[in-house]
Amino acid sequence: MRLSTVDLQKRLNPEQPKGLHLGLTVLIALLAGGAFTLALAPYGIWPVALVSPAILYALLMPDMTGRRAFLIGQAYGTGLWCVGAFWLYTSIHVYGSTPVWLALIMIALMGLGMGLFHGFLALIFNRVVGKQPLSFAALWVLQEWMKTWLFTGFPWLFVGYAFTEQYWLSSLAPVAGVFAVSFVAVLLGASVVELLRRRAGYMIPSIALLVVSCALWLINPQWTKPKGTPDLSVSLIQGNIPQDLKWLTEYQIETLKIYATLTRDEWGRDIVLWPESSIPMFQTEAVGFINEMVKMAKETDTAWVTGIPYKDEAAFDASKDKYAPFYNSVVALGAQADGLYKKQRLVPFGEYIPFEGVLDILPNLAGSQDIMSYSRGSDQQSPLRVRGHNLGAAICYEVAYPDTTRKNAIGTDFLLTISNDAWFGTSAGPLQHLQMVQMRALENGRWFMRATNTGVTAIIDHKGRIVARAPQFERTVLRGNIQARVGNTPFMRFGQYPILFIMALLLILSYLGKRPKKLVRLGK
Repeated sequence: MRLSTVDLQKRLNPEQPKGLHLGLTVLIALLAGGAFTLALAPYGIWPVALVSPAILYALLMPDMTGRRAFLIGQAYGTGLWCVGAFWLYTSIHVYGSTPVWLALIMIALMGLGMGLFHGFLALIFNRVVGKQPLSFAALWVLQEWMKTWLFTGFPWLFVGYAFTEQYWLSSLAPVAGVFAVSFVAVLLGASVVELLRRRAGYMIPSIALLVVSCALWLINPQWTKPKGTPDLSVSLIQGNIPQDLKWLTEYQIETLKIYATLTRDEWGRDIVLWPESSIPMFQTEAVGFINEMVKMAKETDTAWVTGIPYKDEAAFDASKDKYAPFYNSVVALGAQADGLYKKQRLVPFGEYIPFEGVLDILPNLAGSQDIMSYSRGSDQQSPLRVRGHNLGAAICYEVAYPDTTRKNAIGTDFLLTISNDAWFGTSAGPLQHLQMVQMRALENGRWFMRATNTGVTAIIDHKGRIVARAPQFERTVLRGNIQARVGNTPFMRFGQYPILFIMALLLILSYLGKRPKKLVRLGK
């Protein structure tokens, strides 16, 4: 008869350790995924980012079925998203007026949907590739990358963000981006599991990469350099407009008064920056106010940069358009300032309705004809020009997209991001968002100005360090200085393609190295 080597081992050594009960294993995976949030802002317990993926790795036993592996991965991913993105509850329930029970169901469904990424990660790891740390970490990075584009993308809760201020590891960010940081962290955690299993050889790749990362940290290569001009004085205005009042027509004038008052003593600074949609109306409806602000800016030699909804009436064609296209935008006006940036990455159901064209042909759908969506800005936009510098922009959550921010940073001297995180109240969402901006600064070697409605308004240097920060939920002005820098980091030059190529290569090699089980013939 013929027996595989695995069957032979079981006959020779029948006392094989059994895995945990499926229910207990799923529960552990669920808790491990939920605990990962502790590694990110505002908690910052970064060792959890090593331990949490390592637990998932340890639970995926070599001899388990694909179904069991998928359930374990699905449980981990569901816990990760239900806890890590629970800040969505504030916008759904508090500002969306959704009943508590329905809001909780929506969060659970979101967690189940996003949990599929880890479910398929575990399934592929179990059934397709060799079961060792390199393939596990490579699959982890690929599923993070897929979250930046699949179904429009939701690039949140990456392992690499936990190490934004741990420079012994985040020194890899300017070289290959946040995915490189995620890869080394997950690889290290999985390798420790193998070390505990007395397979010390698996530690070699992770130790080698850690040595490279620490060497970069100690050498401290200057990928970019100061442009050679004096630092620019900036004032970031935080209006703290309540979200339930922000878009009310009767509160629009009050909003403009608040921002004008906060800016009164800031004219004369090099740059005054207002947050996303701080002018809560189209530019065509605020002509008088805008002209007044521009006049003040020019008289005091100030560049004024502000978020505003922009209606492109010149592009309106009544024969085929229901309305003129409009954009979530940021505009540079005043002294030595020019340019308009239109947001590229829109929030599904928040800024546009997916498949809106389908709704137009459903006459029985009440209100379908009244649906209006922001238009998407081109991915080939010129940077803003401010005081002789090129200024790259990112609006709200599009700064969470590494490649979008990278493209916007090319050829610029510094960067800005404007946002309105009032939707998420006192939750962890705005602080996680700030952490992503720090990583984008690291990746691109550029200073960031971040102006928000309710916080966190901050100035971040080219190393991802917060230089100045305003308190949340206060009507205030953050003053500081920023430095123009030139040069490209390796990540700016090559993007995420090198790290994705390496991940794909590792998985191919792992697949090819997974040899068919040899058969042995037992004598009679």
